[in-house]
Amino acid sequence: SDAICNFVICNDSSLRSQPIIFNPDFFVEKLRHEKPEVFMELVVSNITRLIDLPGAELAQLMGEEDPKLPGANSTASGFFRSLMSLKRKEKGVVFGSPLTEEGIAQVSQLIEYLHKNLRAEGLFRVPGNSIRQQILKDALNSGTDIDLDSGDFHSNDVATLLKMFLGELPEPLLTHKHFHAHLKIADLMLFDEKGNKTSTPDKERQIEALQLLFLILPAPNRSLLKLLLDLLYQTAKKQDKNKMSAHNLALMFAPHILWPRNVTANDLQDNITKLNNGVTFMIKHSQKLFKAPAYIRECARLHYLGSRAHTSKDDLDLLTSGSKDLQPLKSQKRSRLDTCHQEETQQRTEEALKELFRHVHNMPDSAKKKKLIRQFNKNPIAFTPGSDVPTSPAPRRNRSRSFSGLIKRKVLGTPVILERKSRAATPEPERVSKENIHLLQKCGSPAHMAQAKLKCLEGRKEESCRRMRGRLLSKDSSSL
Repeated sequence: SDAICNFVICNDSSLRSQPIIFNPDFFVEKLRHEKPEVFMELVVSNITRLIDLPGAELAQLMGEEDPKLPGANSTASGFFRSLMSLKRKEKGVVFGSPLTEEGIAQVSQLIEYLHKNLRAEGLFRVPGNSIRQQILKDALNSGTDIDLDSGDFHSNDVATLLKMFLGELPEPLLTHKHFHAHLKIADLMLFDEKGNKTSTPDKERQIEALQLLFLILPAPNRSLLKLLLDLLYQTAKKQDKNKMSAHNLALMFAPHILWPRNVTANDLQDNITKLNNGVTFMIKHSQKLFKAPAYIRECARLHYLGSRAHTSKDDLDLLTSGSKDLQPLKSQKRSRLDTCHQEETQQRTEEALKELFRHVHNMPDSAKKKKLIRQFNKNPIAFTPGSDVPTSPAPRRNRSRSFSGLIKRKVLGTPVILERKSRAATPEPERVSKENIHLLQKCGSPAHMAQAKLKCLEGRKEESCRRMRGRLLSKDSSSL
């Protein structure tokens, strides 16, 4: 899960040979700088999951209370405190001052020089020349450039001066607030099958806890700690030449890295072994300790990406949950498209029906007009255009029972039959509208359509009159 692939397409030929730098902790650092409270809560909640910190020690880690350190009330500690205060009165830019980026830039010259001279036997154990060390110290405090490769200084001079710089810091590199947490990390042990605690250190949990603690260190402390542990790691790799193993180096640097200031060995008592072993562990695993745990990276990434986490190609869970999440999205999109299409079609149909109704209303009075108006009145929601054009209901035809009424029904039989058929089966709105629109387009104007319908009705009336006369004549001849 820690493996992160980054593909970059570069069209500039001059930059293709340059190395590509990609920071996997980008969102972690972004969250640390932009929202420190959220970042602190996220990291500390996972620290308390790994190690058991009582309320007072947790408050000290969070900076809510002053750290309570061993031997703080002893007379010896008071003597050391006064001695250190006297030293800090003559502090310069680098030595004796709180850790700053400017001080780290000056001290980094010592670290770079020692990386080139790791084969010196007894490095960090054998002291250098005090006169050369004082000259080098004054040069660093004044901020002048130093040529360490000139041969005027020995590697032991530089190594001793580096330890002196760490020892004169107001507090250890890992700060006083983290002291109790590191003691708890040293007690992380594996459990057997029955759940009993063994004497074997749980290295995975220790590494994870150190990664989290290093994340909440002040930025200058974390930067210098990374440079220092990397130097000690490379020194221990050449122990066949310099005779300095990781444990020997831990004995030299534990008082400067982890021990509280102004305390003696008697104040620490049984904790000295834990502290020394803790620094040994840091040196051996230094290449893993400055990477944020995978779940911290993921939480920081999701904090900024938000909803885009489900659609990004870089997601770790794209293959597992991506297809399942996209299916409901597709169905919702289809339903929305269908709804929009139906609404658009319905709107067009209503507009066409309104236009047709206006044409029908402007037609001269006729049986066809009355029939169409009756059809509109039967479906007022689908056909009528609201209150745009007032309509009057068609008068009901009274049926006559006389012989002359029979002749009239025979003569006017076609409109009556059409009216009954239209009442029996009402046509669908869309179908009627299409037929009427086609009729309007064919005839041109409503006046032309009315004339055509009147001619058609007159022809039908003449044909029905002929048939009726023939029937009446046949009945009269038979009666005679």
